[in-house]
Amino acid sequence: MHQLINLAEHRRGERHIYFDRRELNKLLSLYSRRVAGGEWRDYAIDHGPGMAVFSVFRHSHDRPLFSIAKRVKAPGRTIDYVVLNGPQRLKSGATIDEVLDVLEPKLRVVS
Repeated sequence: MHQLINLAEHRRGERHIYFDRRELNKLLSLYSRRVAGGEWRDYAIDHGPGMAVFSVFRHSHDRPLFSIAKRVKAPGRTIDYVVLNGPQRLKSGATIDEVLDVLEPKLRVVS
C-alpha cells in the first residue's frame, strides 16, 4: 500500500538532529586512532527525532561497544551529548569535546 505525505506538514513536525562537520571530524578522528590500535572495527550512524547516535563496534555483528548520542533537550532546545556503554551512561556534557574525553586512552608509565 502507498501512503501520501504532505511535505509541508511533515517539515513542521519533529526535526531530526545530525552531527555537524566538526563533530564528525572529532568522532572519525577518534575512531581512526582506535581502529589503528586494533580496538574498534566498525561504526554506524543513526538518526531519529531529536537524536543522532554514533556507535562503534569491535565486530560488525556485535552490539555497540560505545554510543555517542547528540540529543535535544525539549524545553530549552539545547543540545546534550552522552557517551553510553550499553545502557550505562559513562559521561554527559554540553559539548562533544567534554564527553569524548572518557573514550581517550589514559597514559600510563611503562617501565
